[in-house]
Amino acid sequence: MDDETLGLSRLRPVLPSPLQPAEDERFARHRVTLLLKRDDLIHPDLPGNKWRKLAPNLRAAAGRTVLTFGGAYSNHLRATAAAGRLLGFPTVGVVRGDELARRPLNPSLARCAADGMRLHFVDRATYRAKTSPSVLEGLLSLFGECVVIPEGGSNALAAQGCTELGRELRGRSGTVAVACGTGGTLAGLAAGLGPRQRALGVPVLRGGFLGAAVRDLQREAFGAPVGRWSLDDRFHFGGYARTTPELHAFADDFEDRHGLPVERLYVAKLLYGLTVLAGEGAFAPGSTVTAVVTGRPGTAGDGQPPSDSR
Repeated sequence: MDDETLGLSRLRPVLPSPLQPAEDERFARHRVTLLLKRDDLIHPDLPGNKWRKLAPNLRAAAGRTVLTFGGAYSNHLRATAAAGRLLGFPTVGVVRGDELARRPLNPSLARCAADGMRLHFVDRATYRAKTSPSVLEGLLSLFGECVVIPEGGSNALAAQGCTELGRELRGRSGTVAVACGTGGTLAGLAAGLGPRQRALGVPVLRGGFLGAAVRDLQREAFGAPVGRWSLDDRFHFGGYARTTPELHAFADDFEDRHGLPVERLYVAKLLYGLTVLAGEGAFAPGSTVTAVVTGRPGTAGDGQPPSDSR
């Protein structure tokens, strides 16, 4: 089924997304040019990497019911529910935390429900086992035939979709950096860049497991690891969806300097990391670094309240 039949083209995504210069003396003093790849402007309901990851999965689903997973404040659930409303296909969201079923819906889950998503709450042990055959079989027996998309939307199709991000930046930047949660965007970005470019991932989680996840996604999507990429694990600020006063102060300052609303849980960590790396001399004089802006304030990582609620 093509994009016109599915309705994807009628959503009018802004592609390629804008590439904007950011005049910043913290980079300029090292003769480094900073660019911002504004993927947050692709679509108001499916911003950033959500569009790039979901679009190929929705083509494959071809209008069938989509079942996916997320926490109580999941960006991915909200984007999937919005896509279902806009394109007219059913959605099911499996939500971590069965205790939430007995509480009023928070604004994020209420938005999902308003967009037509059926919410199914499971206990945390079941959620951890969400990829096991027994749990998946139970879900499919409950909801019928569904196309299953993993938490965060990162699978082989998502990685393939994110290669276009790399292609849009070919020849525009020596280093392209992106904040990483599940690794799908980095996997595709690296595959789409040119041979003399490199992708840099800034994980927002602790644990050091993301490298293996990216390699696995690339094997599944492309048959083997591909492209030049690396990770810098120093800028997670305590772990998934955690922030500090220092990070908020940095983000406030970046907003004042550049007029860019900075999402705290992913984008702020990326920009902070690049600023530190520039000061360390990690980028050659005369080079260009691009930061991929993957979200806007008011969105959040899975399982945590929106970042602008502090």
